[in-house]
Amino acid sequence: MLRHLRTTVRHRSTIILWHHHNHYHRSAKYNPPKTANPPSPPKPPKAPQKPQTFTFHDVTWEDPYSWMSSLQDKVAMRHMDMYMEQEEKYTEAVMSDTERLQTKLQSEMASRLNFDLSTPPLRWGPWLYYRRVEEGKQYPVLCRRLASLNEEFISHKSPSSGFDFTSGKRIEQKLLDYNQEAERFGGYAYEELSEISPDHKFLAYTMYDKDNDYFKLSVRNLNSGALCSKPHANRVSNLAWVKDGQALLYVVTDENKRPYRIYCSMIGSTDEDVLLLEEQDENVYVNIRHTKDFHFVTVNTFSPTFSKVFLINAADPFSGMNLVWESEGIVHCVLEHHQGYLYLFTDAPKDGQIVDSHYLLRSPVDSSSNPRIWENVFIGDQNLVIEDVDFCNSHLVLITREGRKYGICSVALPLPGWKQAVHLRELQPHFLPLPKHVCNISPGPNYDYYSKTMRFTISSPVMPDAVVDYDLSNGKWNIVQQQNMLHERTRILYGTALSSAIAEKTTNVKFSSMNDVKSEDRNLWNDLSEFYACEHHDVSSYNGAMVPLTIVYSRKNRKDNQSPGLLHGHGAYGEILDKRWRSELKSLLDRGWIVAYADV
Repeated sequence: MLRHLRTTVRHRSTIILWHHHNHYHRSAKYNPPKTANPPSPPKPPKAPQKPQTFTFHDVTWEDPYSWMSSLQDKVAMRHMDMYMEQEEKYTEAVMSDTERLQTKLQSEMASRLNFDLSTPPLRWGPWLYYRRVEEGKQYPVLCRRLASLNEEFISHKSPSSGFDFTSGKRIEQKLLDYNQEAERFGGYAYEELSEISPDHKFLAYTMYDKDNDYFKLSVRNLNSGALCSKPHANRVSNLAWVKDGQALLYVVTDENKRPYRIYCSMIGSTDEDVLLLEEQDENVYVNIRHTKDFHFVTVNTFSPTFSKVFLINAADPFSGMNLVWESEGIVHCVLEHHQGYLYLFTDAPKDGQIVDSHYLLRSPVDSSSNPRIWENVFIGDQNLVIEDVDFCNSHLVLITREGRKYGICSVALPLPGWKQAVHLRELQPHFLPLPKHVCNISPGPNYDYYSKTMRFTISSPVMPDAVVDYDLSNGKWNIVQQQNMLHERTRILYGTALSSAIAEKTTNVKFSSMNDVKSEDRNLWNDLSEFYACEHHDVSSYNGAMVPLTIVYSRKNRKDNQSPGLLHGHGAYGEILDKRWRSELKSLLDRGWIVAYADV
């Protein structure tokens, strides 16, 4: 500040003296000071080149920068450090005239980031489970309360709709305080797994032990709040409850973090945990999960050459494992059970041919054929991709995509006992309401297998993520959590209904087919398309291939042929880019930037 003041005074006095001099010596010729030449722009650093020749598949090429990957070469890594330091200094020099703008953007973006770790309650049986952050605390608290006592503490007054924690604390039960867990683990609390037993009596969870670099298993009694004497295991990668919550299966990893052993621990017993499986082949990995009805535990084993799925009877985990499915190579496969049928969602090759998307198979649990016969549920449709599936006792829910258009549809269960695949439309699917420009749909935890309400997160390039509860029996929907960018706050509704305005508008929702779904009022979805546009284009690549391109821009601040752009691109593994709304991009969009996503 003082330097600034001195400069200003000196500048002003020069002007005054010059005017004074000019007033008394009009004949004197004034020579303005020479303007210093602007500094030449910095030159980008050049990485050292050390050509090395490679030959693979009869193709030979030269790579001058392969030395950068020699992580064990200390000399090469010193050169790499020097080069990276030069890159950093070059970047600082090039960007030096934007320091004030950088600071402003950083401040703006940070102010919009949502650091609230609270979650909307999720119903499971008689309980509502949720996480919330107490004032002044760094980590959340896992809580629950009885759903039957919930409604009297709900406020439907907008915008502060939600659960009244102050008066509602007397019906709340704290299950796990992660701030206390941080004290157990050296000031740091990171949870990877968390599974409540089906009888709601125990919580099994794993916390990261940073001193030993592994996850440590603990089981807590939810009635007393005390830690159980066992199991206490290290390097745990998977959990699954069996015997209605009386026993816990868990997977441990070896020193190379390869999951390879499955143990069964009887809760409350002093007996040693029983080893159910040990995979000694260093190329084979093990994974477990329980089916949503808790009737079975699926054991997935996979290696570079095969994938297998075994079943364990959850009522009798010591009765052995039964092989129910196998395939060549590493493939994705998730197995579920519903009323005597096994359902397998996979992307395994069909008849030896690689497939581009997942498909659904089913087989009776008591099938006696060897190998087991699996039937296709749906006839393949090139225009309709099934992105994901979820089950409850009454419905099968499919997340679908036709080109760029996403959908959620429900199909009543059980399915007809047909022996052959059918078109999806023959099962009279009910498509649920969605906003415009949906770019992703993610299933929620949906623990309650017997509930007809399922939770999904709906994402869009022009709408903050909306956590939505859908009633599959009538199509009603409630947004239970969403950030409101217009008011810079996050709304979390803790009741079974929304504010009266939304509840009234969603009372008479009618199911429709995919082609008939009409976008709902953007005000209900907190849609920002009034301010920001989303467009889809197909752009020709250098080789003529058409690449889907999604662009987002401010309707008010975009300048034709003059707007700067930020392009996201990724072409590996057939993955689609994450195009969801990011609040920090608002600072660029409001300055006229165009944000583009190329799904290469």
